[in-house]
Amino acid sequence: MITLAVNELIEDLTNNKIYRLLWIDETNTASYVIDIESSKALPMLMKINNLIQGLLEGIYVKLETPNGNHQIVKDDLTDKEREIRDNAWELIKDVVQNEPSIFISELRGKEVQKLASEKQFSKATLYKYLRRYWQGGMTINCLIPNYRNSGAGGTSRKSGDKKRGRPRLGDTVGINVTNEIQDIFRKAIKKYYLSDKRNTLVFAYKMMIKEFFAGEVRYENGVKYVSILDENSIPTMTQFKYWYEKEFNIEQIVKKREGIKSFERNSRAVLGSSTYETIGPGSRYQIDATVANIYLISSFNSDWIVGRPIIYFVIDVYSHLITGMYIGFEGPSWAGMMMAIANAASGKKEFCSSYGINISDESWPSAHLPEIIIGDRGELEGYSVNSLISGLNVSIENTPSFRPDWKGIVEKLFDTTQEKVKPFLPGYIQTDFGERGAKDYRLQAKLTLEQYTKIIINFVLHYNKNYYMKNYTRDTGMIEDNVKPTPIELWKWGINNRAGKLRKVDSDTIKFYLMPRDKATVTSKGIKFKGMLYSCEMAIKESWFVNARMNKSWKVDISYDPRNMDNIYLHTNEESLFEMCSLLEHQERYKGKVIDEIEQLTRNERDDYKKNGHTILQEDINLFGNIEAIVKESIQIANQTQSKNITKTQKTKSIRENRHVEKALQREQESFQLGIQQSNNHENIIDFNPSELNTNTSETSLIKELFNKRRGMKKE
Repeated sequence: MITLAVNELIEDLTNNKIYRLLWIDETNTASYVIDIESSKALPMLMKINNLIQGLLEGIYVKLETPNGNHQIVKDDLTDKEREIRDNAWELIKDVVQNEPSIFISELRGKEVQKLASEKQFSKATLYKYLRRYWQGGMTINCLIPNYRNSGAGGTSRKSGDKKRGRPRLGDTVGINVTNEIQDIFRKAIKKYYLSDKRNTLVFAYKMMIKEFFAGEVRYENGVKYVSILDENSIPTMTQFKYWYEKEFNIEQIVKKREGIKSFERNSRAVLGSSTYETIGPGSRYQIDATVANIYLISSFNSDWIVGRPIIYFVIDVYSHLITGMYIGFEGPSWAGMMMAIANAASGKKEFCSSYGINISDESWPSAHLPEIIIGDRGELEGYSVNSLISGLNVSIENTPSFRPDWKGIVEKLFDTTQEKVKPFLPGYIQTDFGERGAKDYRLQAKLTLEQYTKIIINFVLHYNKNYYMKNYTRDTGMIEDNVKPTPIELWKWGINNRAGKLRKVDSDTIKFYLMPRDKATVTSKGIKFKGMLYSCEMAIKESWFVNARMNKSWKVDISYDPRNMDNIYLHTNEESLFEMCSLLEHQERYKGKVIDEIEQLTRNERDDYKKNGHTILQEDINLFGNIEAIVKESIQIANQTQSKNITKTQKTKSIRENRHVEKALQREQESFQLGIQQSNNHENIIDFNPSELNTNTSETSLIKELFNKRRGMKKE
């Protein structure tokens, strides 16, 4: 079955055009598309049946990769780019929500004419923004101007001798805001403005001038008076205010001046909506997490108990289909939520195959982003969701307190999961856990994280197909078509009759906005991250490891997938967005491992070292004792046998000759003699006193004398 989703790209092979799906009606009959390559394109009506027939006949083909350069946007937008984007969005944000009327030519013309009059903008400019929005993928970032490579965009101009900016009206010239002055601005803002004293910005400016731009100091009647520098040597209030507005965002300011609690109560962004009806699959996804009632063991060492995992489920509110899942030790937190959302928006055939489970796409058909994601406040805290909202055009809502029934969907699912699988699971926690005389279920743990995940995947496939919802209220259309109230049947019926809310997004785009980010360290041994070492083509080509050894290490930005640490992704400043770095060969023990297991291994090894630290210390002390005993005995023997009447010069002048003698004796003693049983006693050791030798004897005579002595002892 061919399904279509909003934002998908379809290529018409007959006329070499690529269309983006902008809208699909609820009955899955009609759609609006736009040519993404034409500079004069506008939305046009196309029947769904014609599109599907064209796909079946090969006239149309779906494109898997995004076209256009706005699907992936780096975080380092310049202030001007961000300003242009936000201003453009402010102009069109209301009219683009009027779907499908904004796609209809006559209605769109009236809307644009009205908007042009109200906003005092030309219709050409408004059409340009609308076209850029629709062609690029219907996200706010599509409105970013495409002139990153022109001029000096994205860079601050260096200060020279000439004053930048608009000339002053008076005789004064003023100064440029250099990096040093920016540092002064920053200190003054933090010290005098971003505090609970709620000082004005003007007061902060004046205190900065008093503290950092003081000239002569004088005292009158014990009072200190500061004379500030002349006008050509101090920054203006305008410069100070401009830099402040550029450097600090409103959220920072309110939190610092009013407090975090006040910000959360009165000033934070309201991401929720007062409309809660779901009209089809993808209208809303519910996400929640719970701690599983089972203890797991490590895949590194089956003796290690690694605790209880966290289960994340993403559920389509309309059909109750489980659209995504994640099991690990992340959470409840954004990291775990991110993994679950990424799974929900990805194809499940490959995901299941990685766990040895073969399915068809129809068995688990969800591979899209929804219009709205509803989650608990706890999962959203500590992470900015702005990039998710603007980059993927997904709204985020906290679970509304007056709709507990929505959260009940996913909470009920957790109960269902536990009931289905618990009879079969070793290490499962029963209700008497912790009571006196009860079993310690932790000691019964037998499953690894991977094995438990395979079990839950099988449960999800079973649930989506077979969970019969007796209390699900079917609408008239469902009743007429005799739709069975199971998640997968409701999903399929909704796709055919209530489509339009699901969004297809390229997998690399999703990963870019969802994958956790961190910093790795470039060292002489490799790119180091959480104790693991990686390498990549860029690092080798640019001699990073040699530079790190010759100079010093440095930090780089990376992204990573906690489910598999075989690779990390180095952020680049190029169109490719990232460079994949792979584990070095001698790091094979980490291959195929999730980050939780790797961190557990690191903790265990660190703990093992601490446990053995005292034993190692004792062995070191024993070694020192052995060495001291040998040295002490050697000193005693040497003091007893060394001659007292030999001068320092005599002792040191014959070192070379003495070395030859010692070498000859060693060779004689170590030489192989086959057929002769070697004695383990020391009867054949020649004992002689150096005083018996003539210190003036040549090297040859010394060796000869020693050999003669040895032969004489053998004859006896």
